[in-house]
Amino acid sequence: MTLPAHSRRSFLETSLAAGTAAGLGLFSSPMSFGQEAPQVVGRLMAHTTVPMNAEPALKDLIESWMTPTDLFYIRSHAPVPKIDAKSFRLKVEGMVEQPLELSLEEIANLPQREVVATMTCAGNRRYEHSRVSPIKGVPWQEGAIGNAKWSGAILSSILKKAGVRPEASHVWFDGLDVVPHNESTIPFGASIPLRKAMDDTAEMPGSLLCTKMNGEALKPDHGWPLRTVVPGYIGARSVKWLGKITLSDRPSPNHYVATAYKVVEEGHDLEWDEEGPIYRYPINSVICNPSPGEALNAGKVTVAGYALPPGYPGVTIRAVQVSADGGKTWKRARVSSPVNQYCWVLWSTTIDVKSGTEEIIVRAIDSEGDRQPRRVDWNLKGYLFNAWHRVPVKV
Repeated sequence: MTLPAHSRRSFLETSLAAGTAAGLGLFSSPMSFGQEAPQVVGRLMAHTTVPMNAEPALKDLIESWMTPTDLFYIRSHAPVPKIDAKSFRLKVEGMVEQPLELSLEEIANLPQREVVATMTCAGNRRYEHSRVSPIKGVPWQEGAIGNAKWSGAILSSILKKAGVRPEASHVWFDGLDVVPHNESTIPFGASIPLRKAMDDTAEMPGSLLCTKMNGEALKPDHGWPLRTVVPGYIGARSVKWLGKITLSDRPSPNHYVATAYKVVEEGHDLEWDEEGPIYRYPINSVICNPSPGEALNAGKVTVAGYALPPGYPGVTIRAVQVSADGGKTWKRARVSSPVNQYCWVLWSTTIDVKSGTEEIIVRAIDSEGDRQPRRVDWNLKGYLFNAWHRVPVKV
């Protein structure tokens, strides 16, 4: 597997993410391999309803830099669990000096923060991988992403309260949902390196235990009453319906860390064992308007979308570029939103299209000078697709 655009830094803490190779810089297309059209649920398009997995229409998604909760994608591996807020207790155990059981009231009395951060599913744009070879999993288009204001307790404050033992190096999160797995059930789980959990700055905590989203109590589909939010990391590391935190000297053995959410090409046992879990998301950009296959008149056309910097501290989007001639020439788009670490930007531009123009392309460049790759390798689970986004049009 070859290195992607961020050749100086891995998109995984311990292994490579998606690399560049011929074949995966394909036209966008709403459906592939006979997939059924998503079902409309509220303002979202649901790929499945039990559990709920849904994303918004792209033109709706870019109406606001802050994504309204009813337009925020939903990713669930199991139905919403029934939780009694009064009896709820968050357990903190493992390699700690003092195990804890905290009520929601006690969590609310800990140091609180309010941050704006983008969350994106590792499978965002998965259907573009599926155009090469079928992939199991939710056939996400480009809408499994959103930018929200998250409020809650700083994770590090809880860990300090419990007293982290010197040998601990990872923080495990277990949800209260019940996920069918083989012939049994498991909770959805995740883990992050302890250094990430403790990496608080004046601008951004390493991780939050959130009780609010966009100024209101979390909705059940988004993890009420408590969830983690890990800025810069894929959405799978931000566990909904959080019930337990464990300190350990190794990553969680939970299926969604030990096996799922890894970038593998062949899927043999050795590859699964040796590949590290995905943590940070890569640079990406997407055209949200016009839509794939849209008929356009020759002349000036408005193009708009979003761009996401990679999930590294201090890294932002420096430029977004659009082409209507296959990448021979590029025009810099205007960014119309704040430019922050761990946050997408919204962009737009006007370009000239001619009779015979077949596609419009976008790519992004981050503040470190790293570019969104032209193509990426196919991988077995369809994760981290971040090739140039190409939208076919008819002029």
